[in-house]
Amino acid sequence: MTAQLPAPVVLENDVVRLEPLSMDHVPDLFAAGGGDEEVWRWMPVAAPRSEAELGKIARGLIDDDKHVPFAVVPKEGGRAVGWTTYADVPGFDESIEIGWTWYGRAHWRTAVNTNCKLLLVGHAFTVGYNRVLLKTDVLNLRSQNAIKRIGGVHEGTLRRHRKRPDGTWRDTVYFGILEEEWPRHRARLA
Repeated sequence: MTAQLPAPVVLENDVVRLEPLSMDHVPDLFAAGGGDEEVWRWMPVAAPRSEAELGKIARGLIDDDKHVPFAVVPKEGGRAVGWTTYADVPGFDESIEIGWTWYGRAHWRTAVNTNCKLLLVGHAFTVGYNRVLLKTDVLNLRSQNAIKRIGGVHEGTLRRHRKRPDGTWRDTVYFGILEEEWPRHRARLA
């Protein structure tokens, strides 16, 4: 398998639809979580203060050849409430990362995240990846618990991995799910 990212596709189940992110999603995305400091707290950019700022961030992901971004659209409501991406993992054969994920606060602790991960992890293994990487800030315990709940195995922590938007150093916690581990976790989550 090549190191090429998967093509943008629509992934869906009974709960959520993942669509290739487009600029048409920006108004709904801003309404769902733009400007909300808590939603953007652990992201690598500051909370966008306007649709234009959010659009600039979205455009960067859409145009970046190292990410395949998706708008997260719950079936109930039909409006984008966040985004998530596949990302390239240099140096790891047949691996893909799921990251840059955020949801509007109204969708925290709902079925949205679990169903997004069911779709994304399952699709990654279907198209030939061997390993899915998920990572988060060492201080983001909510995200770490969610990753563990879907089957992520703690693989280590990179100290002083990158700077946060506020200038402090972030330690990054890494989790992985291997192809042979996924059927057991998928059955449990479904």
